[in-house]
Amino acid sequence: MGVVLAGVVATTTLWGGAAAASGSLYQGSPPRPGPDILYRPLAQAPQLENGGIWRAKPILISGTSAYRQGEFLYQDFLYDDHGARGESRDPGDPRSGEDTFSQPNGTYTYPTNPVYANNAADLVELRVKPLPNATAFRITLNTLKDPAAVATTIAIGTAPLHRHFPHGANATGPAALFLTVHGWRADLVRSRDSQPIRPAPQVSIDQRRRQIQVLVSHRVWDPGRRTVRLAAGVGLWNKATGRYLVPGDAATATRPGGGGGLSSPTAFFNTAFRFHEPWQHTFPPASVFDDPAWWRDRQQGNTLADGRVGPFHAMVDFAKLEAGVTDNLRGEAGGVPIAGPMDRILASHFETKQGADYSIPCGSPNDCQGELRGRLQPYSIYVPRGPVPPDGYGMTLLLHSLAANYNQFGDSRHQSQVGERGPGSIVITPEGRGPDGWYYGHAGADTFEVWADVARRHRLDQRWTSISGYSMGGYGTYKLATQHPDLFARANPIVGPPGLGIWVPPGPPQPGGHASNTNRMLASVRNIPFLIWNGSQDELVPVAGPVAQAQTFDDLGYRYRFDLFTNADHFAFAVNDQYAPAAAFLGTHETILNPAHVSYVVNPTMDFPGAGTVADHAYWLSGLKLRDSGGTAPLGKVDARSEGFGRSDPAENPTQTQPGTLQGGNLGPMPYTEQSKSWGLAPQATTRNVLHLDAENLARVVVHPARARLNCFPQLDVTTDGPLRLTLAGCGRTLTFGGP
Repeated sequence: MGVVLAGVVATTTLWGGAAAASGSLYQGSPPRPGPDILYRPLAQAPQLENGGIWRAKPILISGTSAYRQGEFLYQDFLYDDHGARGESRDPGDPRSGEDTFSQPNGTYTYPTNPVYANNAADLVELRVKPLPNATAFRITLNTLKDPAAVATTIAIGTAPLHRHFPHGANATGPAALFLTVHGWRADLVRSRDSQPIRPAPQVSIDQRRRQIQVLVSHRVWDPGRRTVRLAAGVGLWNKATGRYLVPGDAATATRPGGGGGLSSPTAFFNTAFRFHEPWQHTFPPASVFDDPAWWRDRQQGNTLADGRVGPFHAMVDFAKLEAGVTDNLRGEAGGVPIAGPMDRILASHFETKQGADYSIPCGSPNDCQGELRGRLQPYSIYVPRGPVPPDGYGMTLLLHSLAANYNQFGDSRHQSQVGERGPGSIVITPEGRGPDGWYYGHAGADTFEVWADVARRHRLDQRWTSISGYSMGGYGTYKLATQHPDLFARANPIVGPPGLGIWVPPGPPQPGGHASNTNRMLASVRNIPFLIWNGSQDELVPVAGPVAQAQTFDDLGYRYRFDLFTNADHFAFAVNDQYAPAAAFLGTHETILNPAHVSYVVNPTMDFPGAGTVADHAYWLSGLKLRDSGGTAPLGKVDARSEGFGRSDPAENPTQTQPGTLQGGNLGPMPYTEQSKSWGLAPQATTRNVLHLDAENLARVVVHPARARLNCFPQLDVTTDGPLRLTLAGCGRTLTFGGP
């Protein structure tokens, strides 16, 4: 019988170190750009903590391994526990219809009993460490509600023939020994005859950390200083029979599904040591549906379909472990990269429940908790291949589409062209906790948690930040730029709907309405130029919406370029994968932190205090509170201009229309018509201590005079449609206008 270890608190380690990220986020006088969640200290996740004999920092880059402080570590992918690829999906697969562009390769589904949480066999990390009298293994799972419901078999050593894994796992591999741990028990058997070797391994479980430790005595196996081959698979355990659970065609409360068409489905949902998992590419399009790799599980799904585990293995050098060598194996298969595309692991501040929950779609503007509910969340990052720029990397948010996931842009020209512009911009694509979060609530908070995670691990130029996204990500570009305009220098929505009215068959139309229609909020982006790409034949975002959105920019007199591509449908840009003009537009432009003229629209229906994503401030205005918050989607608006900058508004240039052609993509030349508006230079004016402020449906406005280049006693020119309290921050002055 094993032991349950008491929790030992350990600090979560930082990749790259906090010192390297000094100044990566805004550190000036208030108000801070963006929501509070962006500035919270990094969260801790129990799965990433160390206790007892374990000391090494986690890698946090999926599909990699390293030697650190006498431990060998393998870091797996998150939510890739999809097993083998069957001939058909489980007819009751809860993801069907929601994962058009994020389909798993494997077809396995979990039993419907909540103890499995749709995630019970998701391997996060596997470690090995030699001790004076034993070899220690540590298995970390993403979800662990019942340790007796999950099992892991580690294949040790090699053999001239492939051997059958024990306990009905229906898998083979070239091993000398098999170590299986299920619940608080473990056994070590010889592969040639399945005979147990005693004494049995010792098991201890830290359920809070979701970590299972197994000690194999040197009396039964001593690796010495040899190099040993290891492989491993994780599946579900049948406590009644003492064997692995094997998937049927359809899941029941007690049996997994998704094994349709497989003559002898393996029990393994997840395998370790997958160092060559391919990225998903959208060209040629067939692989998107026929052999998907969105979750980096293509090799796993195809290989497990034949019941083979052998291709996934690591050669562990126990001499290195004995010597305590630190080796990130860079340049080797499975080594830790420092540049290019990667899948990383985030420790979130939020875990609404363990595992995944596919039962509550996020199509409406609510507090979307998403499908992936756990503390650990995946994201994609592209790190430029050149040296770190003197002022730090830029940061570009590249937001994924509806029914897609964080790997939508991985290893694409879209990602690399945006990332390699200028001296180099890091590109991040958060998961958003699932395919349909629309960047609301916890799904929206994930974007800023990822940003904060990167900012504390890389040196960023806090003023060189842009935002882009595709489809739902294009909507997210409008949404986040209008909510937090002081974060971004430029924006590039691609086939983005102005509201939530996009419809992806076979599901129902997503609710829209005034709460989600971002062109009511476009006044906020006075200081952000936009490049907007849409197709004239878009079947999901009818062209009338983007045309009206562009006209709103024009009516406001704001800077924009609207490229309408002839005969392009919704997916043409993704398949074409050519974004050089968009990368050039985003360029190296800096965010304007203290503009002379601020316009801002307050929309409380997009605020989620519990997720730390309240948007009630911009530039040198804060504390914006509505006077009348009734109705479906109440808004407040403020337009403020300071004469303390000695600049007048720049003159609008006439609207221009011209043809163009996008060259260099997979589809050949793509013609478009461009409508655009630009500004001339802002003319100089007399510097005066004067503030002009026009407020609509606002009960309160706070002005920060120093950032507006005013003193505490400016001349005030205030227009309001009702009672308004105006506070001059740091001055001890609050004035009332428009009523008692």
